[in-house]
Amino acid sequence: MAKITIKNLNKYYPNGFHAVKDVSFIAEDKEFVVLVGPSGCGKTTVLRMIAGLEDISSGEIFIGEALVNKMPPKDRDIAMVFQNYALYPHMTVFENMAFALKLRKESKEEIKKKVDFAANMLGILDRLKNKPGQLSGGQRQRVALGRAIVRNPKVFLFDEPLSNLDAKLRVAMRAEIVKLHHTLGNTMIYVTHDQVEAMTMADRIVVMKDGVIHQIDTPLNIYNKPANIFVAGFIGSPSINLAEGKLTTKDGTLAFDSGDYQLSLTPEQAKILAGYENKPIIMGIRPEDMYDARFDSMAEFPVGFSSTVDVVEPLGNEYHVILKTANHTLTARLDPKELPKVGQKLDITLDMAKAHFFDPESEANLL
Repeated sequence: MAKITIKNLNKYYPNGFHAVKDVSFIAEDKEFVVLVGPSGCGKTTVLRMIAGLEDISSGEIFIGEALVNKMPPKDRDIAMVFQNYALYPHMTVFENMAFALKLRKESKEEIKKKVDFAANMLGILDRLKNKPGQLSGGQRQRVALGRAIVRNPKVFLFDEPLSNLDAKLRVAMRAEIVKLHHTLGNTMIYVTHDQVEAMTMADRIVVMKDGVIHQIDTPLNIYNKPANIFVAGFIGSPSINLAEGKLTTKDGTLAFDSGDYQLSLTPEQAKILAGYENKPIIMGIRPEDMYDARFDSMAEFPVGFSSTVDVVEPLGNEYHVILKTANHTLTARLDPKELPKVGQKLDITLDMAKAHFFDPESEANLL
């Protein structure tokens, strides 16, 4: 298989738009790397440059030890799975999957062996005589995957392959692709705007915005130690709660003052953030680190405030509650012990050991 090395990759369009800005990262051999970010962040452009479908303005792309900047796509030994499947409608499933092998002039016996292997792995062995129009969306996606598998490439590239599927099928296909990676062991680079896909599938995540990489790390490290406000807000659902305020001294210890509530910092946080006393700062707390004080604290370092219930969203195993204070709106993810009512006063306990603090100017995480 192959390691993918991206060095200082840039993409300028003729109108002067700088779509990809000094992007550098490595996808190790057999690693599953996910590029994630909002629409227009440059992730698909990076993928297309790796595939050779987009010209490189500057920078270098290596597949293994080979510099592929000028190499035609057909010689890069990659297989790409697209969002729209890109199947030939007049061909059967077998013919679609076998097409690249026929171009290589492989024997009929070898082609059948490879197609049957991939079709069996993907659960479409009984659909080989069907045409794409006779298949469901999930089955067509499996055919697109099978067409890539039979080629046994060094690298798989996925361009938002699940975005056309319904929610339940997306979950099933996520698991199929992860299982496929474990079975085949190929290097895979996967592009998505869905942070849930990124978190559940990746060995490492590359978070992008406006053509720039903001953080590269494992899913759990990105979730627990976001590099900045953008990463903290983009990864996680419901999104992290952010509040502007300043650090003041309360009862001899440093506390975050939002203007309508004060929250004491942990000793470790106070030590790191001592230089920010009486300065503006932004605090972030994830919804699952907030608790209904009537039932739970479950916190390493609990502090709290009072709020008013604005919206209640029951989800069965949990519920999301949108809370109002004088100047802020926050979302809490709570256990369904007793559903609060809209307009009800609710005391909330926070786990301040899980709080994040960001510089208002640089937006960098300070902890």
